[in-house]
Amino acid sequence: MTVKSGAATARKNAKDEADVDARIYQSIFDGVLDHRLTPGTKLPEPELCQLFGVGRAVVRRVLEKLAYDGIVVLRPNKGAVIAAPTPEETREIFEARRALESALVQFAVQRASAHDIRALREQLAEEHKAMHRFDQPSWARLTSCFHLRIGALAGNSILQNYLTELISRTSLIVGVYEAPGNAPCEHDEHAAIVDCIEAGDAAGAVARMTSHLRELEERIETSRMPGEKSLGQLLGITHVAQVAQASQPNEA
Repeated sequence: MTVKSGAATARKNAKDEADVDARIYQSIFDGVLDHRLTPGTKLPEPELCQLFGVGRAVVRRVLEKLAYDGIVVLRPNKGAVIAAPTPEETREIFEARRALESALVQFAVQRASAHDIRALREQLAEEHKAMHRFDQPSWARLTSCFHLRIGALAGNSILQNYLTELISRTSLIVGVYEAPGNAPCEHDEHAAIVDCIEAGDAAGAVARMTSHLRELEERIETSRMPGEKSLGQLLGITHVAQVAQASQPNEA
């Protein structure tokens, strides 16, 4: 094997490894956004290895990344669990979101195109459909994605990364404390924000976003407790073999 071909093989292996890590990370992250993985949910390494068809070193690497992002807590000799924000952390997270999303929505007003506005309207339509068919997981995901879409329109990848982390941590809070059957965000509040963006009203967009996030924080109910389900159910995985096959790198 030549040095050149060896380097190419190393790059491919690194990419394949990163792809597998990303699949596992995204599955857990999506479980949080969908409110299937609530604070305190255990993430046993052996079960994750079986579900995803990977070795323990891969699972540990992903769990460490999730812990770094504040989504998971690694407990010595006890394994990993989904993080459970304290009341003080809850206050800080919402405070940070209000500050960050005020800046992001201002940038979105400046930079959003007519095509972007249409995409936001389509997002609102999907939210409305999910709300009326009482599809809570889809509803939760779409409301989180709305904020991520606003963040993307701002055109600042650094701020967008911060927003992604904060939204995942907000989902942990909402997943355990929000009253059952409620949406993390109200559809009409989202529509009002889009109206301001379309009108080029930065001050109005900031005011609507700030009010929207304050109302979300006020709806939190600390009396709600998470349910009991298997890890596979919480991750939306029912066929281990299919997941293991999906986790294999593509040869193409």
